[in-house]
Amino acid sequence: MIRAVSAGLVAATLAACSSPPMNPSPAAIAALAPTGKLRAAINLGNPVLARADATSGEARGVTVDLSRELARRLGVPLLIVTVPTAAKSVAALKSGACDVAYVAIDPARAVDLDYTAPYVLIEGAYLVPQASPIRDNAQVDRQGVRVVVGAASAYDLYLSRELRQAQIVRVPTSAEVVSTMLAQHLEVAAGVRQQLQADAKRVAGVRLLDRRFMVISQALATAKQRAAGSAYLGAFIEEMKASGFIANALAKNGIDGAVVAPPAGK
Repeated sequence: MIRAVSAGLVAATLAACSSPPMNPSPAAIAALAPTGKLRAAINLGNPVLARADATSGEARGVTVDLSRELARRLGVPLLIVTVPTAAKSVAALKSGACDVAYVAIDPARAVDLDYTAPYVLIEGAYLVPQASPIRDNAQVDRQGVRVVVGAASAYDLYLSRELRQAQIVRVPTSAEVVSTMLAQHLEVAAGVRQQLQADAKRVAGVRLLDRRFMVISQALATAKQRAAGSAYLGAFIEEMKASGFIANALAKNGIDGAVVAPPAGK
């Protein structure tokens, strides 16, 4: 669990962590900012990564902080492109509308994207109606069980490979998972634990299963064919983990239950 720290201490630590900068090569800058700006896709559908400020509507979160630091080191302006789902982040990279995005590592996405090592690890969990007989993850993959997921999310991709008997029901965004489960009287909702915990506080008559069904490894990604850019991103993320930047960004943004990923290869 990441302990809370004062805003002043966090700000000072983030500033200290960002100096001295790791110098990017001209090839890396050209690969990551071909338009002269760093265009970063920010997924507002995952509250661990980013969310819209309740007052200003501005995107805030660990991915926003990382994007600002990356743009600073590249020496280019930052253009934040907010999207509602991870699938939209992937689509933005594939189409060339964005240069970098923060998505979960999955072999299906690796066909089109190059990933860094993970920077944050979060949990995928199940939520069920309060009266459900399902008490354990092992009881989910059975005939007659319908599992609601956000379409093309990391847990959709994973469960599509892992579940043998349960039926997957896909909805456009993660925010719709629990409401769809309740409205359609389905058996299970799957998602990021923090999102489901927030939903459980918002609506009555639901409960989370205790154990995670997967660990979601979040990484920084760019489209393939940007080798110099991909190499720089890998080194950048390792420095951000080692320096404490990511841990302090999580704390600054009030994120509990997510942990900084270990160094690459460990």
